[in-house]
Amino acid sequence: MRQPSVISRRVAASTALLALVAGLAACGPEDSKSAAAGSGAAGEPKKGGTLTVLNSNPQQDFDPARLYTSGGGNVPSLVFRTLTTRNREDGAEGAKVVPDLATDLGTPSENATVWTYTLKEGLTYEDGTAITSADIKYGIERSFAAELSGGAPYLRDWLIGGADYQGPYKDEKGLDSIETPDDRTIVFHLNKPEGEFPYLATQTQTTPVPQAKDTGTKYEEHPVSSGPYKVVSNENDGERLVLERNPHWSAATDEERKAYPDRIDVRSGLDAAVINQRLSASQGADAAAVTTDTNLGPAELAKVGNDKKLAARVGTGHFGYTNYIAFNPKVKPFDDPKVRQAISYAIDRTSVVNAAGGSSLAEPATTFLPERNSFGHVPYDHFPAGRTGDPVKAKELLKEAGHGKGLTVTLTHSNDKDFETSPEIATAIQAALKKAGITVELQGLESNDYSDTIRSAKKEPGFFLSHWGADWPSGGPFLAPIFDGRQIVRDGANFNSGFLNDPEVNREIDEINKITDLEAAAARWGALDKKIGEQALTVPLFHPVYKRLYGEDVKNVVISDWTGVLDVSQIAVK
Repeated sequence: MRQPSVISRRVAASTALLALVAGLAACGPEDSKSAAAGSGAAGEPKKGGTLTVLNSNPQQDFDPARLYTSGGGNVPSLVFRTLTTRNREDGAEGAKVVPDLATDLGTPSENATVWTYTLKEGLTYEDGTAITSADIKYGIERSFAAELSGGAPYLRDWLIGGADYQGPYKDEKGLDSIETPDDRTIVFHLNKPEGEFPYLATQTQTTPVPQAKDTGTKYEEHPVSSGPYKVVSNENDGERLVLERNPHWSAATDEERKAYPDRIDVRSGLDAAVINQRLSASQGADAAAVTTDTNLGPAELAKVGNDKKLAARVGTGHFGYTNYIAFNPKVKPFDDPKVRQAISYAIDRTSVVNAAGGSSLAEPATTFLPERNSFGHVPYDHFPAGRTGDPVKAKELLKEAGHGKGLTVTLTHSNDKDFETSPEIATAIQAALKKAGITVELQGLESNDYSDTIRSAKKEPGFFLSHWGADWPSGGPFLAPIFDGRQIVRDGANFNSGFLNDPEVNREIDEINKITDLEAAAARWGALDKKIGEQALTVPLFHPVYKRLYGEDVKNVVISDWTGVLDVSQIAVK
């Protein structure tokens, strides 16, 4: 997920309280089922009623080409079906990829450079016309058009000819690397092995789009539905989005979406505090309301803790996300591994977690990969400092590095009150390092300046706060952008902050990408994470957990480890 704050892409973290947002990491890890599955008003879920979605951020660019989603997205997946999708189950089971429009997860060639998919029979659009493989090919091709940019970059990077293709408005010939030998078959030719193509096929760029009904940049106003709901109104670029049943959607071809409500009313641009207050009161239409982007904060959680009925309406979820300290080894004194190791030992994760909102919103991290099997997580702590840091060990290392009298460094952070890269976290780190003889001067930057600075290979500081989330629940999109030397960007947004270009690491990434057994690949990603961690190029601080309220009439709450948030495709309000 390139960066949660930039997206809806990774579901996430754009709400304003990071202690919640960017990744509320579970504080004691809670099972999402305990506060989710089957909860809500009593009785079996039934069809009917209106589900209201109260959000802070508008559902902008409601065009499958422009959305940066994982698993098909949340609200988007009600309208847009994709070749594959996430498994709509609680917890770890929900981190699995399953077929959607396709009959299976795809058939790879021996070296995973060719992937073939067969569409299910009986697939139709909202007007009853048949969905064909040519529609999926066209839907992907239009995502290459400059005027429809915004989606994930993988297809451009992976498809043969993708890097130079300008989309169907400029090149009607299309991409030769996508073949449609018949109406139900689509074949992808990749320029390198990609065993995780089934994950990529969950993104909305694989949504079918009938070419005859493509209206370019206006398509978002009424995209043609392939899912259980169709758009009847889209006001102010997604500020209010109203969906009603697609009469031609067939549950027989869709095992994942329940489609209980008759109508879904998405209202955005609301203040986070107002959203939580309305969900808490649960009056009128708000009794059948949820949020897909607004978390509870520390103060709100304290109130919930004193109200058992309210606590029963809090869904807890985990998303693949890590908050960490990044080092630039090109900047002194961080070119010395002993200095980086000393800081790793000095970190007081208890104080960092408290600064992030407390143990119910952030869990301490010693690994870069999130603590989920789908990522291949392997437990390790190369610089064990206990819960509150080891300043004695840190001082020893500093002395070995020639800094026996102490050290002064600058920590760059964001001025956003997001509780992840913000002053609260920076101050906690400053206090911990002081005990080890390290004086930390804080440099706070406004949001845009901060992002431009830490993502610039030319301007990147030596010591700064950062975060990363996964485009899908695997180690690949988590480790490769940060540690693959071939992804270092000299002019543009660079995410390999440590400028690591280790041939062995690069080679292992390539080898794992050839593996089509996703569980086997996960184990290799975990082992690679452990190996990279020895270099102390980052200091993992904490992983997220989401805490979100829902209305008292909401039933069948499902929260998977893929998204970490309530899945609107499963909700019933009757």
